[in-house]
Amino acid sequence: MLLWREKTKSETIPQINTIVKACSRMASSLTGALIVIVRENQLDEFVQTGEIINSKTSRELIETIFFKNTPLHDGALIINGKTMVAAKCILPVSQNENVPKDVGLRHRAAIGITEQTDAIAVIVSEQTGYISYCMEGTVTRNVTPMELKAFLKKQFFVE
Repeated sequence: MLLWREKTKSETIPQINTIVKACSRMASSLTGALIVIVRENQLDEFVQTGEIINSKTSRELIETIFFKNTPLHDGALIINGKTMVAAKCILPVSQNENVPKDVGLRHRAAIGITEQTDAIAVIVSEQTGYISYCMEGTVTRNVTPMELKAFLKKQFFVE
């Protein structure tokens, strides 16, 4: 017998507080990170390029994944709902010539994935510790954890 059910709204909302806390802590330690949060597009082709995790989202695991020189720290972490699906994922890099020249590959990959899908990308700069987010190919740089939290809540209709 085959059983299935639709995900409830609460299952599709990412753990925003957990993601923001992890980004804040990584920013303070200059730990670079690229987190992609699924919306409608499931990103299966990008998930397949990484290491499957399928774990509940946790601050400790996010920080461990991006800790320098660990096997999974390069590439993106893809989160779908409350689940960290895969790490070390390879994303398309934006070819847009209007991207600021001072952004690195992590930011270009965030722009690229959000140009091609409806995902949201969150970036922590390894050089500056700045937190940025990207949606629809547009990056908003150097935001505070509170600004990131407000943005994510708005995008996922969380009160």
